Amino acid sequence: MRFQAPESLSEQIAQHLGQRIISGQLRPGERIQELKVAGDLDVSRGSVREALLILERRHLIEIFPRRGAVVSQLTPALVNSLYDIYIELLCMLGRKVLEQWSGPELTGVVASMTGIEQLIEQAGSDDADSTQAIIEAGFDVMRHAYRMVDNPFLEETLENFKPAISRTYYVALENFRGEIAQTRRFFTELGNAASAGDPVALELAIREFGEHQRRQVLSILETRDA
Repeated sequence: MRFQAPESLSEQIAQHLGQRIISGQLRPGERIQELKVAGDLDVSRGSVREALLILERRHLIEIFPRRGAVVSQLTPALVNSLYDIYIELLCMLGRKVLEQWSGPELTGVVASMTGIEQLIEQAGSDDADSTQAIIEAGFDVMRHAYRMVDNPFLEETLENFKPAISRTYYVALENFRGEIAQTRRFFTELGNAASAGDPVALELAIREFGEHQRRQVLSILETRDA
């Protein structure tokens, strides 16, 4: 597999390995061997080493002396730390959108939420590609909101959460097929609140969905540990 694109080679390698971790192809505790990755992808060991440092910053791997890179464990403490901050940041993003825009100006972001509902209707119940498409569509809604709010610090902070939060989304969607329906309800409520210009309803929808997902992921981890 060869990588040729404007973005850095190390970033491409990090995205490739990161997606394998997020989707569960690389399991917690599994070693990522620098030499093997370099050979498989036909890239230099230096580029792989830089990619591993990127993944470490994104909390997807840990790097140990003499042991090398290992896929990080998804622990209850990590999940709680992640959702504590992520929910608050999403609420802030939603509030800023409604503070700065209203009525017809919200048509684009509401249409993107409707698009997710349609995507969910078409999704296969056990289709890994559909799971990934739904997750990506959710982030597309968030990116639409970035452009409306125009706060580079908020955007950068939320984008840095994407790999870790994607991992938890994937766990929830793969283990609870009812999550597909729950996700659809969330975007319906979010779209309705945005259309009505109701910041209270918007924040309530975000908090309820975020806490619901937190509970689902924690229950999966508790079952795994048991």
